[in-house]
Amino acid sequence: MPFRSVFVAVTISGALLLAALLINQARPGSEVRQPAPELVRATGRCAQCHREETAAVVHQFERSQHSRANVTCLDCHQPHEGQETYDHYNFRLALDVTSLNCRGCHRTEYEQFARSRHALPAWAAVSGTAGMSPEQLAFGERYHPGAVDRPANALASLEGAAATETGCLGCHRIGQPNRDGSIGSCTECHSRHSTSIALAREPQTCGQCHMGPDHAQVEIYTESKHGALFAAQRDSLDLNAEPKRLTTADMSVPTCATCHLSGLDGLKVTHDTTERLSYWLFAPVSEQRPGYARAQTEMQETCLRCHASTSVARFYEEAEAVLAATNERVREGQALMAALRADGLLTAEPFDEPIEFLYFDFWHYFGRTAKHGAFMGGADFVQWHGNYELLLKLTELEELAAGLRNARADR
Repeated sequence: MPFRSVFVAVTISGALLLAALLINQARPGSEVRQPAPELVRATGRCAQCHREETAAVVHQFERSQHSRANVTCLDCHQPHEGQETYDHYNFRLALDVTSLNCRGCHRTEYEQFARSRHALPAWAAVSGTAGMSPEQLAFGERYHPGAVDRPANALASLEGAAATETGCLGCHRIGQPNRDGSIGSCTECHSRHSTSIALAREPQTCGQCHMGPDHAQVEIYTESKHGALFAAQRDSLDLNAEPKRLTTADMSVPTCATCHLSGLDGLKVTHDTTERLSYWLFAPVSEQRPGYARAQTEMQETCLRCHASTSVARFYEEAEAVLAATNERVREGQALMAALRADGLLTAEPFDEPIEFLYFDFWHYFGRTAKHGAFMGGADFVQWHGNYELLLKLTELEELAAGLRNARADR
């Protein structure tokens, strides 16, 4: 290349660079500085675009407690160690916002949640150990031996990936193992941008998952006296009250969170939903959980904020009587199925014979419903949706079992 051409090219390049520097000097500092929470707070850069593209999330955030506390979008979306990132205009953001991002400010709540059955046991109940790192698996097994290191759910596998992804994991994803090493999803209860305490206290929030034939808690709550009072008096309740300062003046009627999580009138707050549970109600035959006495005492302390000790004692006596009777009936079904297997009348494969589906409905739907109804004040669920169905299904199980035996005798 001739010297003159090189000189011209260098001169033009230098002029362009000088022009760019002069233009940048003329631009506000907020346009050229490395993005930081202070910059976002000062300029509202995120809202400038998102008010046009996804306006609802901006409105939700602006009304949130995070906004009132001067938290910015970048405070939550900035990447932490171990997270994948992407470049978004001048910003480097976390590809997936997980509970790791929440943990930065809410460590105690995260640690309580991570050791609860809402965490890895919920995920493993559908997916087994899929997606778990060795460290996550070891952590989950420390708190819930056998409930985390387990195979994927046989019924979910038969239903197929589409039903599992959109159906089962629509709820059980609350306990997902995240690739950054964290566990679970806080936004399942609090939502992403409103980050609402009030939302987490709403019965219907829990009822998104705790509903239906196998765990009809929201239906039971709605039928109960607690649910009726909540519907009638919700306008007098302060669902936004600070958790550590929550009183019976704020919540004179309990919701799910009041009994299972809240620190009412000075009681401790927890994000471990299992701390106040005294029985394995979800199991075919319900036994006492480890720490049964402590857990029952802690739950009863919440009850005593509204009820006399004699009423609380009577309630538990009646509920435990239903539990014992339900266990006895389920054991009859268990013995019937075990005898069929011992006699070679059932295959080893799960859910390949009609009687297996009937037995599953027997304990998984109706046995659970009777027990949950008893511990949540739902009379109709103890009776018609529980014990009546248990009696009916046990009769049907006996008839099918007799048919299998007669078919073998006729061969």
